[in-house]
Amino acid sequence: MIEVDEVGPNPAVRVLIVDDQPPFRLAARMVVEATDGFEVVGEAESGEEGVELAERLHPDLVLMDVNLPGINGLDATRRILEGSDRVVILLLSTYEEEEYGPRAAESGAAAYIPKSSFGPDRLAAAWDAARPA
Repeated sequence: MIEVDEVGPNPAVRVLIVDDQPPFRLAARMVVEATDGFEVVGEAESGEEGVELAERLHPDLVLMDVNLPGINGLDATRRILEGSDRVVILLLSTYEEEEYGPRAAESGAAAYIPKSSFGPDRLAAAWDAARPA
């Protein structure tokens, strides 16, 4: 069982990373750990595994790759959001923002961030813009 550490009076933002590439999962973990108030609670390698972990771990935020084995990140996003109205999903990929931004919105994702520009500042800004009130 994974326990949540408290950060001051507010609990840390619980993050699930879903990406089939181990080097990017490691990089995303480093970004999350370098961002104040965020913690990684799980990692998944496929869309199906991401859906299962989201149901089990109840993360606040999911960092979802678009291209995944099995169901893709867009379909996994839709499935996760069917089961929870409080989770925020950010789609990440190497594709251009102009191409995938609209597709991310159609899937219900809060934002699309190109992997090349993903860092602590972008993570915090996307969370601040999308987080539930």
